Amino acid sequence: MKNTDVTALGELLVDFTENGLSEQGNQLFEANPGGAPCNVLAMLTKLGHKTAFIGKVGKDHLGNTLKSKVAGLGIATAGLYQDETVHTTLAFVHTFPDGDRDFSFYRNPGADMMLTEKEVDLERIQDSKIFHFGTLSMTHEAVRNATKKAVEAAKAAGTIVSFDPNIREPLWESMDICRKQVEYGMSKCDILKISDNEIQWFTGETDFTEGVKKIKSQYDIPLILVSMGKEGSRAYYGDQMVEAAPVLQKHTIETTGAGDTFGACVLHYVLNNGLENLSEDGLKEMLTFANAAASIVTTRKGALCVMPSEEEVNALVAEI
Repeated sequence: MKNTDVTALGELLVDFTENGLSEQGNQLFEANPGGAPCNVLAMLTKLGHKTAFIGKVGKDHLGNTLKSKVAGLGIATAGLYQDETVHTTLAFVHTFPDGDRDFSFYRNPGADMMLTEKEVDLERIQDSKIFHFGTLSMTHEAVRNATKKAVEAAKAAGTIVSFDPNIREPLWESMDICRKQVEYGMSKCDILKISDNEIQWFTGETDFTEGVKKIKSQYDIPLILVSMGKEGSRAYYGDQMVEAAPVLQKHTIETTGAGDTFGACVLHYVLNNGLENLSEDGLKEMLTFANAAASIVTTRKGALCVMPSEEEVNALVAEI
């Protein structure tokens, strides 16, 4: 019996999100804890799961704050290290009128890149039901090696592997290197969560079903989720394709963390139901809940500390 529901490895950083103008007309930013893998854990913890994080922040004020916030949410932080010399990674989130966003990263280097192979808690990963990762921990060689060591340990232990590419193009030396790391992730995962623009880039297909067929022809991935923003989401499982409509909010502020919230809800469903013999009705229920949860996060600044409760999500689903 595995004692941790989900362990995730990757970036933990500060998202500086736009928050109006000062009296002098200068742009104001709010420092929100963030980082995709930890966002996923925050939602899972809110849903009652036991979670653990592996990563690195700086031994600075922001790093101390992040570690305190993550621990305060109930996520195990024994695998969260603090680098003595490299500062905590920063991301400035620039929001567009429709709620979509662009990122500027201060990470050359950033502490999240400094995680080493020897710092990866293999026992924790082997004792987890699901291991989750993305590609920000694969942009540079040292942290890439740490990530791959974790993935291989998960595979050897029979842990379900979840992968969300979560590609941030400015962080890659080249998109060819990025493609190789996405290929690696796909070759190892049991659950793939991929966004609409990522699947188009990776497969060259504008039709998502054709894109998924291409991926399935190369990789044995039981469950593939395609998040399509304002168009909703899809689940591809065996020969089934199930689609759920989006839950659109009148008061969307920004979409940071929406995909992570969605992905967490998928993992929540898998923890409760397994990966075997999933039904069309079950997949539709999973997607509807995940879409609703993601939509709630778009009405809030940041993601990590503002995840909705199961009751909130169910209340919104009931309204649909």
